[in-house]
Amino acid sequence: MMHSTNFPIGIFDSGVGGTSIWKEIVTLLPNENTIYLADSKNAPYGEKAKKEIIELAIKNTEFLLKQHCKIIVVACNTATTNAVKTLRQNYDVPFIGIEPAIKPAALSTKTNVVGILATKGTLNSELFESTSSIFKEKITIIETIGKGLVDLIENGKIISPEMTHLLVSYLNPMLKENVDCLVLGCTHYPYLIPQIRKIVGEKMQIIDAGLAVAKQTKAILEKNNLLQTSIQKGKHQLFSNSNIKVLEMLVGNQIAFTEIKKRNF
Repeated sequence: MMHSTNFPIGIFDSGVGGTSIWKEIVTLLPNENTIYLADSKNAPYGEKAKKEIIELAIKNTEFLLKQHCKIIVVACNTATTNAVKTLRQNYDVPFIGIEPAIKPAALSTKTNVVGILATKGTLNSELFESTSSIFKEKITIIETIGKGLVDLIENGKIISPEMTHLLVSYLNPMLKENVDCLVLGCTHYPYLIPQIRKIVGEKMQIIDAGLAVAKQTKAILEKNNLLQTSIQKGKHQLFSNSNIKVLEMLVGNQIAFTEIKKRNF
């Protein structure tokens, strides 16, 4: 399939969380056009069976390909760890995946105890197991399922008593285990960093993969000669199949030339 440099970068997530990746991509590649897909109607993916996650990832991919996307960023840890292999086998467009950033945490930890906050679907995946097993001989990895966090974010309850209660229950045990690096294994979770910081203090390093994913996207575009050649600012379309208010709240006025729509897919 031939792709034009003017075609957009496609990005999808189980909901609004992948906008944390989208923002990094737009910042690093300001002239690129983007289409973002929030499958909020089916969020969270983390509690679903692998078969259903793959089916949803295919559906999202098909939507973005119909919009002539030249590259697709799977801005969802659960979808990457469960479905990206299938996507790469079935489509000839380049895919960028995202999985918990264990390696930088393993290199940074001083206590040799790393915490990972992620969804059940990510932590139980074969890809995560194979990646984490490389480091388990050298460091202790405390895995915690962030059950309920995505639901609250999707419902606009980022700052709420319910969110505080859940975060305290997940993070306090990590503090007791002497965790000094916390890996955020879900693209929704960077929106919780201010609250996480209040609980864990300033000494714990918090690691998310947003900038690394943006840099990898740029590298793959360069490798495939797909970088935008126009010097004009990129245009951005964001779609959700659920309430768009949370999407509007997270995007805010930070990015110009942005259109947000509700659309069934």
